[in-house]
Amino acid sequence: MESRTRSLLKAISWRVTATMTTIIIAYFITGQVDAALAIGSIEFVLKFVIYYAHERAWLKVRVGQHPALDEQQALHSAPNSPRHQGK
Repeated sequence: MESRTRSLLKAISWRVTATMTTIIIAYFITGQVDAALAIGSIEFVLKFVIYYAHERAWLKVRVGQHPALDEQQALHSAPNSPRHQGK
């Protein structure tokens, strides 16, 4: 399972990339820096919230997930697991 912090960091990195793309496209269409920045700002906030909610909602969807693999990975990453002893 993914932590809320990881989902948040993914949302931020994607939004910065996507917003820069939107600002560039808006500038080419309008030819106005102010309009491009306004469009990008609105897009950043709205889509950031939507993306984060989407990521968290998908964590509740079990289609295609393999619970046994998730449990196995958790066991191997535990500090007291045999895999980590001696490291």
